[in-house]
Amino acid sequence: MPPASTSPVIASPDVKADEPEPAPVMRQTRATAAGAAAARIADYRELFKDRVTLMVMLTAWAGFYLASMRSGISSVQPGLVEALVGIGLVSAGSAALNECMERRHDAKMIRTANRPLPSGRISLAHGLLLGFGAVIAGSVWLIHATNFITTVLTLSTAFSYVAIYTPLKRYTSLATFIGAFPGAMGPLLGWTAVRGAIEWPAVSLFAILFVWQFPHFMAISWLYREDYGRAGIRMLPVVQPDGWSTVLEAVTYAILMIPVSLAPVYLHVAGPIYGVIATILGIVYLAYTIRFGRITRARSHTESKMYARDLLKVSVIYLPLLLTALMLNARAK
Repeated sequence: MPPASTSPVIASPDVKADEPEPAPVMRQTRATAAGAAAARIADYRELFKDRVTLMVMLTAWAGFYLASMRSGISSVQPGLVEALVGIGLVSAGSAALNECMERRHDAKMIRTANRPLPSGRISLAHGLLLGFGAVIAGSVWLIHATNFITTVLTLSTAFSYVAIYTPLKRYTSLATFIGAFPGAMGPLLGWTAVRGAIEWPAVSLFAILFVWQFPHFMAISWLYREDYGRAGIRMLPVVQPDGWSTVLEAVTYAILMIPVSLAPVYLHVAGPIYGVIATILGIVYLAYTIRFGRITRARSHTESKMYARDLLKVSVIYLPLLLTALMLNARAK
């Protein structure tokens, strides 16, 4: 007789020998549910344009910090979080409403066709509910947490972005200029959340963001001009495809960026160290924008896109470096 440990086991028909098997099925079900939840979160992040919303909040933080320094108070306070939450909610809601309005045009562009609305993963009603809900919640939050002027400016920013800039893109390339206004409001909102008034230092912060956007947007417009053309969006490279107008606009604003970035020094918001750093950064930004001008004589689409992509990268690096230098060398009251 073989040892007991090796004897075969013959299961009775009434014995459920494979009863432990549901455990892997349960794990698979949980994994599927977790995957679905992760996909839904990713869709919401795309709907709310989380990177754009984060940038708005970061620039608002810069304005809040500099206004706190001007007021002689600490910026590390509950009011900072309260202001950023409200501004972030309205920004996210505006982004969702923008995607709702542009869903048919997004479906025609390669880079946006997989967004939640054009792909059908989020319905129009769902997107509108989230968009209006975030804007309303953020506005109510701001009126209680900050002040009237910050709430009005934030709502005006949302309105101009959704109701003016978004539809205007299909009719004129001037939409880029109009869209630069809501795009530059972040630091102004942060400033008014502290000071409760629009002041010249806040206007200088707004001007920095306003001017910075043009080389940045021209690079994006050139990179995706075929996509914009398919969707009927009249960006400058679509309207004037030779590239000369695109380059001229980018270089003009890159030149203007240097004196505008120095305005906080003249207004005694920042010290001379910031002035030196801002000048160096501005020269580098201008150099890459001038280099971007090579798109007009590039030998291939690949080469011209390389120049645009390099300018885009530099623009994304330039802004946080400039704002960091501004905050680190800010002057107290």
